[in-house]
Amino acid sequence: MTGPARLPLRTRLALLACATVALITVGVCSAAYAVIRYELGHQLDLQLAQAATLATQQNRDEPPGVLSGECRYLAAPACAQLVPADAADDPSGSSYLLPVSDTARAVAAGTHAPYYTDLTLQGHPVRMLTTPYTAGKGRALQVALRSDTTEKGVRQATALFAAISVAGVVLAALGGYGIARRGLAPVARLTATAERIAATRDARTRIDVPPGRGDEVARLAVSFNTMLGELEDSVAARRRLVADASHELRTPLTALRTNAELLSRGERLTAAQRERASAALGRQIHEVTSLVNDLIELARDEEPTALVEEVAFAPLVAHAVETARAHWPGVPFSLTVVPGAAGVTLPGVPARLSRLLANLLGNAAKFSPAGAGVEVVLSPGELTVRDHGPGIAPEDLPYVFDRFYRAEASRALPGSGLGLAMARQIAEAHGASLTAERAAGGGALFRLGFAATVAAE
Repeated sequence: MTGPARLPLRTRLALLACATVALITVGVCSAAYAVIRYELGHQLDLQLAQAATLATQQNRDEPPGVLSGECRYLAAPACAQLVPADAADDPSGSSYLLPVSDTARAVAAGTHAPYYTDLTLQGHPVRMLTTPYTAGKGRALQVALRSDTTEKGVRQATALFAAISVAGVVLAALGGYGIARRGLAPVARLTATAERIAATRDARTRIDVPPGRGDEVARLAVSFNTMLGELEDSVAARRRLVADASHELRTPLTALRTNAELLSRGERLTAAQRERASAALGRQIHEVTSLVNDLIELARDEEPTALVEEVAFAPLVAHAVETARAHWPGVPFSLTVVPGAAGVTLPGVPARLSRLLANLLGNAAKFSPAGAGVEVVLSPGELTVRDHGPGIAPEDLPYVFDRFYRAEASRALPGSGLGLAMARQIAEAHGASLTAERAAGGGALFRLGFAATVAAE
């Protein structure tokens, strides 16, 4: 099936422009033609009216019959004749130059209004006026003039305006196509770029936007380039994640396979060896499970709306600190709630916020030396977690929240390098910000800034 919807956009725009200009051109030409035709005819009618007045003045008290019969020539004056109302009173009979009808006799009798008639006389077009004869009652005056000039003018106007209309349509078609092609050139480039990306799956391609151009198409191209940049970043992040995950999983999976093969030959092992292999297998399974769970958590872009609720943040922080104390018995944790922060609430998912706090506290505890404490301070708009460990090296500071990034000093410590990345993702999903810095006097300081509601205490 074919139709306007299947035509290219460029062709449709060109046809629309052509049709619009064609309608305007034809409308203007038709109006001009009507005006010219009316004016030419009106001028001829005025000449006939003047000729009738002149014939009346020059032929008073004349009997019915032909008054002037030279209208067969263009330069001759109007031919004129007097027609009585009653044919019985007509001595001229059938010798009239102009045709006499019953309507003409009705005009003579005063029962019909004056009228104009187009006719052919001796092979020439003629226009005739039949009007009452004012110099005497019971008679009608008929005057006629050649209308060749008027008809020729009308024909010339018809040909001229027809030519203008055709030329206007042709020019409109050419101009509409050119404008559509030029105006849609950026869209064509955008379409070609999108098709090339779909074919090659290379999101690095960009659309060239002329400098200083700020129309809608240019803004569309800029938006498309921005989208391509985000797509490129997303593809690169996905590839990085897959590569990092495969790298991180390779070691524990190899150890799992080794211990599983070792346990499959359990009859050759002593009881102590089997116990060590089983314990190692359990730890590695737990490590792989935690890593997979962390990857699943990181794959989430936003919090489920159905699980979001108003969370009392101070009790949640207190519970997270108590849990960290139980998990890290060798690290003293201190919690300080600034006056006014006990009633802090914020919209969020309690389980996810608990995971964020657990990751921050676990990271601080992991880097704290024996006996060094972790200080947690909650204020109405911020939560800080500080440890007294080695701190963050300046070269590592920009990357501490990257997935699988582990500083040189932390390579020997347990973990997958996903905890802080997950913490920042949870914070951003809740409209909060998470930053890291070197603490004054040593150690690392993490700041969780959020927009919260403070309830009355």
